[in-house]
Amino acid sequence: MATILNAKIPEGNISEKWTNHKFNMKLINPANKRKYQIIVVGTGLAGASAAASLGELGYNVSAFTYHDSARRAHSIAAQGGINAAKNYQNDGDSVYRLFYDTVKGGDYRSREANVYRLAEVSGNIMDQCVAQGVPFAREYGGLLDNRSFGGAQVSRTFYAKGQTGQQLLLGAYSALSRQVGKEKVKLHTHKEMLELVVVDGIAKGIITRDLLTGEIESHSAHAVILATGGYANVYFLSTNAMNCNTTAIWRAHKKGALFANPCFTQIHPTCLPVHGEGQSKLTLMSESLRNDGRVWVSKIKKDMREPNDIPEEERDYYLERKYPSFGNLSPRDISSRSAKEVVDDGRGVKGGEAVYLDFRDAINRLGKNAIEEKYGNLFEIYETITGDNPYNMPMKIYPAPHYTMGGLWVDYNLMSTIPGLFVLGEANFSDHGANRLGASALMQGLADGYFVIPYTIGNYLASDKPELIPADHDQFKKDKSGIEDLTKKLISINGKHTVDELHKKLGRIMWNKVGMARNEKRLNEAIDEIRNLREEFWKNVKVVGSAEGLNQTLERAGRVADYLELGELMAYDALERKESCGGHFREEYQTEDGEALRDDQNYSYVSAWEFKELGKWEHHKEPLEFEYVKLATRSYK
Repeated sequence: MATILNAKIPEGNISEKWTNHKFNMKLINPANKRKYQIIVVGTGLAGASAAASLGELGYNVSAFTYHDSARRAHSIAAQGGINAAKNYQNDGDSVYRLFYDTVKGGDYRSREANVYRLAEVSGNIMDQCVAQGVPFAREYGGLLDNRSFGGAQVSRTFYAKGQTGQQLLLGAYSALSRQVGKEKVKLHTHKEMLELVVVDGIAKGIITRDLLTGEIESHSAHAVILATGGYANVYFLSTNAMNCNTTAIWRAHKKGALFANPCFTQIHPTCLPVHGEGQSKLTLMSESLRNDGRVWVSKIKKDMREPNDIPEEERDYYLERKYPSFGNLSPRDISSRSAKEVVDDGRGVKGGEAVYLDFRDAINRLGKNAIEEKYGNLFEIYETITGDNPYNMPMKIYPAPHYTMGGLWVDYNLMSTIPGLFVLGEANFSDHGANRLGASALMQGLADGYFVIPYTIGNYLASDKPELIPADHDQFKKDKSGIEDLTKKLISINGKHTVDELHKKLGRIMWNKVGMARNEKRLNEAIDEIRNLREEFWKNVKVVGSAEGLNQTLERAGRVADYLELGELMAYDALERKESCGGHFREEYQTEDGEALRDDQNYSYVSAWEFKELGKWEHHKEPLEFEYVKLATRSYK
């Protein structure tokens, strides 16, 4: 495994890097593409688009999902929109401005070349999705409509009401289904990847468990693509679906893939607050709501009045006050910390952990029908869950774990430090730095799947000419046996604590000590507490049922075992990075007015961790150079 990080960034001007790189990469004769087997794990936007595109090119693709249908991937939950530098509003947007906003939004901790390519292909994504029939919102004249999102002063976010992720996934799913019908893609449902098979340092396949029968299976390929999403469920309560997990990328990490920036996690500012001990997940309220909704709290501590009884002069519209240039559309990390600040000051809703998101002024200005047309389904979700009508009274919201900027380290070609292992979408670290701007996740997933991996994986196959290893190779047998042993071990413990009970304990540690605000003392405490909890897990977890057939407790146990290792690395990474940037806020490193204080001289690098043994990692650094976006204090005031 490589320990010197070579990002393989092409030479030349940033606006020409990707174009020149595409021309200089090796191609594969169309007839020869039929000789190659490619595995794609995950069927969200990144995975479905990659599988569909590679099948269309002629490769033989095996796509794996633990769902019963690719349509159920968590990409379906994205609400607010997808960014693209189309400049339809003629308001000053451009590829360069999208690139600039994304680098700045990530607090100067992302790789310039990757971010520029993302901005460059964003327009192609829109053309692709419109051609697929994705029903984007349109203006009266028929042109695609768009709206503003956090961290930008232009309107570049295209949307389909509050269900953009669902509509985009249906588009990718239709493309995937076409290739399944043509027998270029074989779709494996109810299969969870539990191990990456590496032979002579090269990725050669995966080991899966059939979630219905319990059968452990081996699958071989010339290359493996992981598109399995993020790891926010390490906090137990997050906006992610309950089945979202880190297992695929974590098992690959333990086989030699470096894990980059694990402490860079995003707390989304507009989610429904925690309402009870028995809660299993949190619900996102789209950032798009902050276009017309105003965020506020009472100026009076522990104000127990109903919101409509609090007069205007006693309301603190704190984002508008603190960040007048961006106001309610300030980036997520800043907005989340600001909400925590007023709640910690005792000014949350009725003294609790919530703030108001109020549409009164927008309804008075635009009319109820206009607001309903823009956000109707989101308002319905809110009322169904809370019983409150947001047309009549403000929503109550609070930050929650949402997205993870960290992930497996990849080079410019999206290949990890294991040759033949490519990582797409949220599963890699490459585009968002220390904070993701809203509506950029869908953009990255589709960029990676539709417009990057078809070129770069072909170059790998043509250049390295990897050999197809049979699935009965000794390494496959060894890894399969290892998974069978792990399964037996989990079931044999028969302790007294449920999997969810232990996961909740981990989540509390992570939220309280590796959450919105961190400091050296709490991070060291978190590391010790996670180690003790991990020891307790392997002594006392209770996994009911058997390894044969459907066993969701067994599924969750394996995932929580991985979280108990990842959580320690997240705390290690946060402890090592002695600065504040984006979603990583160290209380010891802040300005006089409470803003994040970066240390560009000592920390302008990607942290990449190499797994050595349980609880031990070797730290590698990829220096970040800023040639086109000048390092500056990140200000939204």
